[in-house]
Amino acid sequence: MTVIHGWMLGRARVSPLLMRGRIKVAVRPIRYASSQVGATNTLPGLNEDEEGSSTDSKSGQKSRSRAGPTMFKIFETAATTFASIAVLGLAGYSYHLYYKSLVLRKIAKAFEPGDPMLDLASPPVPQGPAGAQPTDDPDDWIQRPEQAKIDAIIHGEAKGRYYLLVGEKGTGKSSMILEAMRKIDGEGVSMFEAHADLEIFRIRLGKSLNYEFHEDYIGSLFSIRGPRDTTALLDIERAFNKLEKVALAHRNKSQKQSGRKGPLVVIVNCAHLIRDDEDGNDLIELMQQRAEQWAAANLVTMVFNSDDYWVYERLKRYATRMEVIPVVDLSKDRAIAALDRYRTKFFPEQEHDPEILKQVYDLVGGRLNFLNRVAKSSDMIKMCHQIKESEKTWFLNRCGILGEQMDDDVMDQQKYASAAMVLAKALVDRDEGMETNYDDERGHILPEIPLYKARQIMTRADFIQSYDHDNIFTIDSRAMVRADSIPMMHAFKEICSEEGFDDYLEATLDRISAIESINRTKELTFKDLWLEQQGEQRGKYSFTMRDHKGRETGTIEMRVQPDKSPAEDDD
Repeated sequence: MTVIHGWMLGRARVSPLLMRGRIKVAVRPIRYASSQVGATNTLPGLNEDEEGSSTDSKSGQKSRSRAGPTMFKIFETAATTFASIAVLGLAGYSYHLYYKSLVLRKIAKAFEPGDPMLDLASPPVPQGPAGAQPTDDPDDWIQRPEQAKIDAIIHGEAKGRYYLLVGEKGTGKSSMILEAMRKIDGEGVSMFEAHADLEIFRIRLGKSLNYEFHEDYIGSLFSIRGPRDTTALLDIERAFNKLEKVALAHRNKSQKQSGRKGPLVVIVNCAHLIRDDEDGNDLIELMQQRAEQWAAANLVTMVFNSDDYWVYERLKRYATRMEVIPVVDLSKDRAIAALDRYRTKFFPEQEHDPEILKQVYDLVGGRLNFLNRVAKSSDMIKMCHQIKESEKTWFLNRCGILGEQMDDDVMDQQKYASAAMVLAKALVDRDEGMETNYDDERGHILPEIPLYKARQIMTRADFIQSYDHDNIFTIDSRAMVRADSIPMMHAFKEICSEEGFDDYLEATLDRISAIESINRTKELTFKDLWLEQQGEQRGKYSFTMRDHKGRETGTIEMRVQPDKSPAEDDD
């Protein structure tokens, strides 16, 4: 008998010969190695204890073999996450530091030579009449006496103060500032125009300082933000904080190196455009606080340029280092010299009659704005009359009175207009009572009234600021009220000298008083009051008066008094 041992995969395999009975085969079950697939299956007859112990040992080995790679993967994932966060945080912090330094460099660049205001203010070659010889020579116009002071401020030579330029519109305040900036090409100076809206003020301040208020910060790309979650006033404060750091660096640098030695200069032009309300007063207070601090430390010199007196009133409250520079019209000699020089540039072929130039001054005075318009006109006297008529029309359109027939709906506007007319008449009367209102050297001497007396004349204290803003009257730094210009004073005289003006003004004031009296009068009507009927009094009203504690203080009784008969009247 032949015995065949064979390897079988889980069962005995028998050949056909064996099945025919020719060969006898003894089959023994074979245990498989643990590495083979299906090693957990056993053939019948295997010891169950051996099988259980073998399975436990193998599962323990498997769990121990799998625990190591799992822990390694967890550690690897944690290390990768930590490294990613660390790299991201380091990159964000590095960019934050870079952005802060970039902001300071950009603001410092705003004070380098060159300024946008100078680029905008650079006039093109003037186009005069045929035959004129235009020129861009900066010395064409006459130098004002305040120019030397302005130059010292802009060039950084005047330290430890901040300044307020006050004067009527057209006297040349902005021109002097731009002229001083042009001499140094705007180095160390930044200038911007004020505005009534704080948001626009913020944008203009940022443009002048080359500061974006963190609106270009790339970190905002990683967060969804709605509208800007701050106020314009807070942004202005942040801009001043950055400017202060740049000014400190500039002061330290100027002490070690050559170049501009003085403090930086920030100019707020047209400060009177800021609204005289709560927000506007907060803005002025913020700027004044900075101006006081920076002037004390010689960091930044702030210059406020205003046409209106109310800005001076607001700044005066807390001013300790403020200096006021009044800018008025040119005197007679300077105005005629300026007109003659400027006229020569545009009309070199014409001879200038000194009497004509003197007549021009008598009509428009020494206001640079008016002299500029007259000098470019072919007929100067005609242009002077046009300017006077324009001022008169402006005054009548704003403050024309309507007389006795006015409607009660326009009473508020007529209060404003009649108060202006009363003040204009007071100035005309004072001009007639002056010993002299014209000097051969100084020129025109306009009549003036102290501010408190002007309010007494108008019986109103709130209108004078609007008149100043509308360029009808002006208030100088000495709190003296006068006509805004020589042509406006001529307009006052013409209006007040018209026939029937006094009566017309008086009728308007009476009508206003009558309307106010009607509004203050209350009419009380009683109904259902009867005379005595059948021996009884009917239709009687009784009023009980009580104090604030409810206690009765008296009684008022109202009834009809019967008419007396003629016989009773005789008795």
